[in-house]
Amino acid sequence: MPTEPASGAAVPGPAPHPVPDTAAYLAGRWSVERVVIDLQAGTEGRFRGTADFRPDTAGEGLVHIEEGELTWGGTVHPASRTLRLAPQPDGTAEVTFDDGRPFHDLDLRSGHWTAVHPCAPDRYEGTFTVVSVDEWRLEWRVGGPSKDQLLRSVYRRRG
Repeated sequence: MPTEPASGAAVPGPAPHPVPDTAAYLAGRWSVERVVIDLQAGTEGRFRGTADFRPDTAGEGLVHIEEGELTWGGTVHPASRTLRLAPQPDGTAEVTFDDGRPFHDLDLRSGHWTAVHPCAPDRYEGTFTVVSVDEWRLEWRVGGPSKDQLLRSVYRRRG
């Protein structure tokens, strides 16, 4: 992921690694390490866990189940989320929440994708970067009247 030095100029991250089929690339088990930064409060937490992208028994595509622990303010909390990916014929995917509401499109064919999800009154902007066949990164910037957050995640394929 690009980082910002004190000068404010972006430092280039790894070059994107193109993947022809988004869902096929994501299928399997990944470890997840995430830093969660509350930019308003100046506080930071960490999530460590796994992400499974497995066949969706409720329909075509993949179900994405993330489970782990979030450490925030010195306290450890269990954390999880479930999303669904519907592969498209062109190698992209549509991502929905577990209840079927739309979340965002995902196109990793160039190895890089930016998705926007308006969630009134907030705005989520996600940047996906495939680093290699076994690693991808995701950065969500969340802004709104009472939110100013940055979530940086690294996913590494597990055997």
